[in-house]
Amino acid sequence: MSKRTSLLSLLLAWDLWGVAQPALAQALLPVTPTLDTAQLEQHGLGLAREAAQLAQFQQIELALPRAQLAAQLLPQNAQVLALLGSLYIQSQELDKGIAALYQAQKLEPTETSVLFALGSAYFQKGDYQNSVKYLRQGLNLRPNLAGAWFDLGNAYYKLNRFADAVKQYETAVQHDEKFWPAINNIGLVLYEQDDVEAAIAKWQAAIALDSKAAEPRLALAVAFYAKGDREKGIALGESALKMDGRYADPDFLIENLWGDRLMEDTRKFFASPRIQATIAQSELIEMHAP
Repeated sequence: MSKRTSLLSLLLAWDLWGVAQPALAQALLPVTPTLDTAQLEQHGLGLAREAAQLAQFQQIELALPRAQLAAQLLPQNAQVLALLGSLYIQSQELDKGIAALYQAQKLEPTETSVLFALGSAYFQKGDYQNSVKYLRQGLNLRPNLAGAWFDLGNAYYKLNRFADAVKQYETAVQHDEKFWPAINNIGLVLYEQDDVEAAIAKWQAAIALDSKAAEPRLALAVAFYAKGDREKGIALGESALKMDGRYADPDFLIENLWGDRLMEDTRKFFASPRIQATIAQSELIEMHAP
């Protein structure tokens, strides 16, 4: 069904009007349908629930049209609009997502999930000032979310406000002492500031919290390799890339906020024959994966 199909035709197709569609022979007789608002609202809520369930399983293509119709049926429901906005964002339709989230915010100005979603959307759009703005608004209302402090730190990082970034990461850890991504990202900041030993300590701390975390393990490998401890670095790097082959992609690392200095050393590390062989093996395994 086309996304541009009119709401009227959809409702008629679902027989929501409470009357049968007229036969062709009755086409000249005027039929005035009776709109059952409560029934339409229930269908809208049902569609929204279906969309949310599909989104949980990353079936965004199936979830989005349901959320679109739910928003047409319930244009004053902030939760439905927020769901629609989040699905647009996951579909990389950022402008549509932001527009839907703005509508939700007008209806519920203090709904923190909407504010955090706007902060995330603007971050993906590359508008880090607005990302900071909405994340801060959300945290003013709900300050105990480690993930939101982490997101705020990332926005400051992209603005090259490193001291502010570290402060937010530290606040995230205060709210969740096992939140290793924040500790990892403090290491990223420290490495760019040429404080290699402090960065190494942070990455070791992150690994201590989650031994299966590939990112701090690879960052640690690069740091050791750059320092001259090549055997230790290569061994760590091999294990990291076997854990998660995505980290062999420089673009993926840059998306994860690896800075210029760390990326320069990473490219040298990736050029080593043993790491090249590990990357090739990972690509081969991925190619033959079911």
